[in-house]
Amino acid sequence: MKATTPRQKAIHKAMRNLIPHAPYADFAPIAEAARGKHMRDLAPVDAAFLATVAHIRHVHTPYDELRDDGYDHDSARFFVADRIDEVLLGWGAPRGLDMSADQDGL
Repeated sequence: MKATTPRQKAIHKAMRNLIPHAPYADFAPIAEAARGKHMRDLAPVDAAFLATVAHIRHVHTPYDELRDDGYDHDSARFFVADRIDEVLLGWGAPRGLDMSADQDGL
């Protein structure tokens, strides 16, 4: 997964700043999602953050199980928010979901 375009390089830089300690097994699919067509209109830093949060939600939390159990979208997200923040913190992220942390590093 080599970043070749200026946008890809900007996304990778944003991800290195956002999640410097993320395992490669997580970093690679997040980078691919951030480069997706549906993210094209977003700034690289925003695409990186949204792709990271979505990846964590689906891979590192019981979000999908909650949805399968009948919880609505917003309720399931509420119940996994703390876990998403824990993973972000573990990966060295300078901010969590509440966006109250300093964003200058992103």
